[in-house]
Amino acid sequence: MSLSEINPFAAGDSVRHRLRPLGANWPWMLLPALLFFTAFWLLPFARLLQIGMTEDRTTHHSGYWTVISQPQYLQSLLNTVLLSAAVTLVTLLIAAVVGCFLARQRFTGRGMLLALLTFPLAFPGVVVGFLMVMLAGRQGVLAQLSLSLFHERWVFAYSLSGLFIGYLYFSLPRAIVTLVAASEKLDRSLEEAARSLGASQWRIIVDVIMPGLKPALLSCGALCFATSMGAFGTAFTLGTELAVLPLTIYGEFTNYANFATAAALSVVMGAVAWLALMLANGLARRRERSS
Repeated sequence: MSLSEINPFAAGDSVRHRLRPLGANWPWMLLPALLFFTAFWLLPFARLLQIGMTEDRTTHHSGYWTVISQPQYLQSLLNTVLLSAAVTLVTLLIAAVVGCFLARQRFTGRGMLLALLTFPLAFPGVVVGFLMVMLAGRQGVLAQLSLSLFHERWVFAYSLSGLFIGYLYFSLPRAIVTLVAASEKLDRSLEEAARSLGASQWRIIVDVIMPGLKPALLSCGALCFATSMGAFGTAFTLGTELAVLPLTIYGEFTNYANFATAAALSVVMGAVAWLALMLANGLARRRERSS
């Protein structure tokens, strides 16, 4: 797998060296993309920025000031960031182990196992939430089992813990696909060389395997974080009372018609996700320059 396949952000420098000089007609070649960008992103986002500056219906301050001054919005933002970060870390940890194992081992049923692990890729967030309810909801498998064994229902589908597992279920297949492909392209001779020099398995993982997987981990982690920040379907299925930004925005927009705060929250959420993507981009470029 090329660097651009593993991490599209990191391939910028190497791609630029292969670019030919642009002809005089190059602006016309970009026109369709520029029109699409302007119509479907730039203009709506500019309007969203402007609405966020208008007066909130309850605080009578601007939407942005309301977001940073009201505890419930800050708590929603903090919950979303922490939840997304936790999902990203656990996803990368599990996917890296599974990806390395599947890339190095050949056994009967390997293809079927990989297909089953990536099967949830076809599911939208609503279905993932429904599966979470079937697992840990009031009538779920876990509740029925705990009721028969301990005479009490174990239910956590409608909490942040349930949302964490739902997001994990949603993110893992994508990360596994990426990291299996990245692990298959690692240079095994480097590991053999390190092993012949007496390096322990732990040192090989830290000094050889992890640096080789770093571009894939960065891009995969950034996308996982951004996806978890804005995931709505799973959260909406599990409960509208959860204090996470997608549901808070939905509530402000539909229940209270508080467009200023909804717009400000949307801009803040987009900015946090964008910063995560730019951070991954910067780290990947830094690694590209140092290699």
